[in-house]
Amino acid sequence: MNEFDQFVKHEWKVKYYARYTDDFIIVGPNREGLDGYLPRIIEFLDKKLALALHPNKVSIRKFHQGVDFLGYVTLPHHKLLRSKTKGRIFRKLRMRVREYKSGVITKQTLEQSLQSYLGVLSHANAYELSQELLSQYWFWIGD
Repeated sequence: MNEFDQFVKHEWKVKYYARYTDDFIIVGPNREGLDGYLPRIIEFLDKKLALALHPNKVSIRKFHQGVDFLGYVTLPHHKLLRSKTKGRIFRKLRMRVREYKSGVITKQTLEQSLQSYLGVLSHANAYELSQELLSQYWFWIGD
């Protein structure tokens, strides 16, 4: 993907481009410019890297609708956790509590999982969600 990064940044001179592993975003001032990139991206990925875009994961949206990237929805003045990510965090922490109660994992491992999830929440405007997760955690532990 480094070849793609260099192409986007140096050939197209895209100012607002970010990539993490196989996920990437391009932010631009107008839809027409972004629409123009799409066929060239598809061609580059196919011809140079033998890759294809996932047909259900390509979207062109207005910035005020939020940019959905890496489990967060970034809006002009704040960042939220994606609903699906929130559900996954609660479900997995509940599973870790069950594993702890059945002796599969240690208390330290359970607490590391909790801290990891709180770390994910710390990157978003999610104080109330963090408090809800902590409350739920203490409730589950007390069962």
